[in-house]
Amino acid sequence: MRRLTIDPRADWRAKADAIGFVYADTDGAAYWDESAAYAFTLREIDEDIEPVAAELHAMCLDLVDAAARDAALLTQLAIPAAQHDLVAESWRTRQPSLYGRFDLAYDGQSPAKLYEYNADTPTSVFECATFQWLWLEELIASGALPADTDQFNSLFDKLRERFATIFPNGGFVHFAGDASAVEDRQTVRFFEDLATQAGIEAKYVEMREIGLNATGRFVDADNFELQAAFKLYPWEIMFREPYAANLATAGVQWIEPAWKAILSNKGLLPLLWARHPGHPNLLPAFFDEEPEAATLGDSFVRKPLFSREGADVAITRDGVAEPVLEAGYGAEGFIRQAYHPAPLFDGRHAVVGAWIVGDEAAGIGIREDDALVTRNAARFVPHYIGG
Repeated sequence: MRRLTIDPRADWRAKADAIGFVYADTDGAAYWDESAAYAFTLREIDEDIEPVAAELHAMCLDLVDAAARDAALLTQLAIPAAQHDLVAESWRTRQPSLYGRFDLAYDGQSPAKLYEYNADTPTSVFECATFQWLWLEELIASGALPADTDQFNSLFDKLRERFATIFPNGGFVHFAGDASAVEDRQTVRFFEDLATQAGIEAKYVEMREIGLNATGRFVDADNFELQAAFKLYPWEIMFREPYAANLATAGVQWIEPAWKAILSNKGLLPLLWARHPGHPNLLPAFFDEEPEAATLGDSFVRKPLFSREGADVAITRDGVAEPVLEAGYGAEGFIRQAYHPAPLFDGRHAVVGAWIVGDEAAGIGIREDDALVTRNAARFVPHYIGG
């Protein structure tokens, strides 16, 4: 794994805009950064990343199977008691999952280590599946990369195929999100397009405009009932909305399903460590209140069960707490994870996002940050396999 300097295409911004990647620049700074690229060997992908993602996914499903039967575990994960049956039933009936993203520390030499699993509402999927691949094709066509250069990226095709598997007869599916957040809206639009290609009739609805009709069914602003819905909106918030009591009775097939609530918070990390202590792809982790948390010593990372974009993640090094981006997360509790900084490449900390579609590893995207905690302003840098 190497970080290489590459000449950016002069017209890359116009090409990003043309496909709807309109947040390639964010707040005046480039989010997409093709002045560099990460080069992987085929061995690194085939041995260190793809099978690791698949194994972590299997471990997660094994944990879901246990937690869905254990009210104490669901409570420990801050899932409200009123929603335990919904979560358990969604797993018992094997409600299908679309996708997820493991965030890994990987330097090309040591085993990849799991930082967290974005199992419910992961973003960066659009740019990974589309613009990163188009970048590769154009560099090969221009001769900037050899003709046999590849990329670990079957994300677009696998997502489209997964939609076809989940909805084999097509049908009508709502796609819900927040249009005021440009990245979220474009991400949902990407999924709408994929679903349409899979023979599904897609309709967008603002999450805040979803309501209840007289029979307790969820309806959109035009009073169409939601029967199946993709939502870029986290379960931990849905469980606490005024309509939460209707989630179990309204008969909606949600993508992602309710059992993803078991995996979509940082409590997953200590539970995995407890089940697989010493696993080469896990970092030691404990719930904040557990006596074992003291074994991490005076260097550790404290994470809220629920947070986004690195908010309220606190790093302590050698007993000294570093500044925290405070956003009000943490009311439900915290976990502690062993301090394991993302590897440095040219002064930048790189995190590998390994995608799962259905039950298959489907590719990677790399984000890098000047700081130890990957935050909203972290840059997306393309990758390729070769050399």
